[in-house]
Amino acid sequence: MTRRRKIILAITAIACAGLALGAARARDVPKIATGFIAHTLCSETFVSGLDPKRDLAETIDAMPGADLLTWAMNLQVDRARKDVTVTLFGIGRSHAVYREGLGCTLEHGQGIADLALPPDDKQPALLPEITGPGLVTPQSEGLSVALDRAFAEPTQPPYRRTRAIVVMKNGRIIAERYADGIGPQTQLLGFSMTKSVTSALTGILVRQGKLKLDGPAPVAAWQNPDDPRHAITIDQLLRHTAGIALGSSLQASLGSVLEPVNTMKYAEDDMASFAERASLATAPGTAWNYHDGNTIILADLIRHAAGGKPADALAFARRELFAPLGMHDVTLQLDASGTIEGSGEMMASARDWARFGQLYLNDGIVGGKRILPEGWVNYSASATPSAWVGIGAGFWTNQGNSFGAKFRVDHGWPRDAFFAKGTIGQYTIVIPSEKLVIVRLGRSPNFPPDADGVFDLVRDVVATTREKGKLAGAN
Repeated sequence: MTRRRKIILAITAIACAGLALGAARARDVPKIATGFIAHTLCSETFVSGLDPKRDLAETIDAMPGADLLTWAMNLQVDRARKDVTVTLFGIGRSHAVYREGLGCTLEHGQGIADLALPPDDKQPALLPEITGPGLVTPQSEGLSVALDRAFAEPTQPPYRRTRAIVVMKNGRIIAERYADGIGPQTQLLGFSMTKSVTSALTGILVRQGKLKLDGPAPVAAWQNPDDPRHAITIDQLLRHTAGIALGSSLQASLGSVLEPVNTMKYAEDDMASFAERASLATAPGTAWNYHDGNTIILADLIRHAAGGKPADALAFARRELFAPLGMHDVTLQLDASGTIEGSGEMMASARDWARFGQLYLNDGIVGGKRILPEGWVNYSASATPSAWVGIGAGFWTNQGNSFGAKFRVDHGWPRDAFFAKGTIGQYTIVIPSEKLVIVRLGRSPNFPPDADGVFDLVRDVVATTREKGKLAGAN
């Protein structure tokens, strides 16, 4: 494609977005595009330690149409200052700043909430060690074949670009593999897998009696009984049935810049305030619509229930969830107001994502201590009516009769599987009947559904671990 044609297409894309959104918000379109790139590159350069050029190329390749804008972006990665600045035609500028232990935050010119990390209280892990020292090579020939296939690249697009796989059986890692430049301690973006962690933190507060699933959510802006949003419950926020008018977060493509929810994520200092000011598109509880605003509001509720300050929320997450699970290679990134970006910006090693999955395999108990409320795991995996992709309360699920659940079961997933899922190829899959947790991280397009190779991975791992179990039983 010629440079002239690229310019015409890029300008047309921005102009169409402006017409769709209205002149008042047309200026947000380039900022959204540059904001996603700036934040992702900052996170994976300064937290993950990845090469920014390779990271950019792999990320853009996984998002159809994004190259119509990214070719025209100017990127500056300042390793001394540890920040990333991205501009588009000189009109959309985004600046992401790294802070030690806090990851990256988009800075919109108003400054970033000053925050000191809460002290580490050296709380001992309750989860038994999941691996011995060193890399765990596949414990059977079948697992080796499964990982070979998962990391093999097709001869033509779409490419898989698998970055990390961890397979756990009965609470122990039985296979793991990493792409070049990535290892067992490398923290990688989970994108919307973060929503499942936000769900877990919500569950802990429910167990402690600080939040309730039913009844009006304690959002300050919704407390007037005459406000139709007053009826929104935490259950509805977890299930994406609250009805808040912010568009959709299902896509990862150029068209995503049209969604108001991405104005919230990439053009606002206080994401929760933006989401909480939004009107209703549908009456609470009557329709399913997946978007990040629901989970951002939950992150705000977690912050206030934990004490109100950013450090309170971070200390709560570490004390109540990460430390008991032995999740040490993890970073909860914040928005500029200091609220955890609980919809999509948590970073963790593949092993730590597996530890998180093991908590759900153990029915919310670790080391004999109940972390999640009794029944919370079943609740999380229970199907949400009308959620055609198959989603529960913070997790995707194969329960129910949704199109997505049937599709996955038809492609070899066990019926009882449920999973945390992040865009462009992130998974933490829990299969209780097989005592398996499978983590897969990478940079793969969302469509076609088999582009990331996860269908093959799940089938291969289940088949080979079942066969090994049969052989062990015969002996």
